[in-house]
Amino acid sequence: MILMRTAAKSRIVLIRPGATSFDEQGRMKGSLDMPLSERGRQQVDHLAEELAGIRLDAIYHAPCESAGETAAVLVEGRDLRPKMIDAFRNIDHGLWHGKLIDEIRRNQPRLYRSGIENPETVCPPGGESLQQAAARSMKAIHRVLRKSRNQVIAMVIPDPLASLVAAHLNEEAMPDIWKVETDGARWQLIEADC
Repeated sequence: MILMRTAAKSRIVLIRPGATSFDEQGRMKGSLDMPLSERGRQQVDHLAEELAGIRLDAIYHAPCESAGETAAVLVEGRDLRPKMIDAFRNIDHGLWHGKLIDEIRRNQPRLYRSGIENPETVCPPGGESLQQAAARSMKAIHRVLRKSRNQVIAMVIPDPLASLVAAHLNEEAMPDIWKVETDGARWQLIEADC
C-alpha cells in the first residue's frame, strides 16, 4: 500500500494596517515610517472587533509604525506577542515617496501606464521594482510558513506590498500598483501550502 502525503496547510490572515495621513491624502508612502492617523486608529479598533473570534497562533508585522500599532491592538486580550519581520517592509518608492498618485500619472504618463500594463517591471527612480519587493517578502513568508504548519498566522503588511503577497500566495497576476497603494485596515484569509 502506498501512502500519499498531503501537503500541510497554514492559514494566513493577511492584514493591511490602518490608514496614515498619506493614505488619506492619496500620497505614496511606500517604505516611509508613519503612524496611524485618527481615522486609522478607528479602523484598527473596528478590525480588532472583526477578528476577535478568530484564533491566531502568531502575528508578524512589517517594521513600519502603522503596522506595529495595528499588530499591538490586534494582540490585546490574546496570549501573543507580535514579531517584527524586516523583509515585510513596504516597497521602496525612491523619489516617488510622498508624491500624489495623480501627480505621477500627469508627470510620467508612460511609467504610469506601465504600472497598469506590466506592474512587475515598474521601478521608481531610486527605488525597487515590485518584482524585487515580492521576492524579498515571499522568501520571509516561506520561512514563517515552514515553522507554522497547520496554524493560523496573522501578517500585518502595508499596501502595495500586501497586495503583491496576496497575488503570489493565490497564484494571481500582480495588481495594478496605482489601485492598491493605500491602507485602510482590511483583512483577507489565504490558505497556503507549507
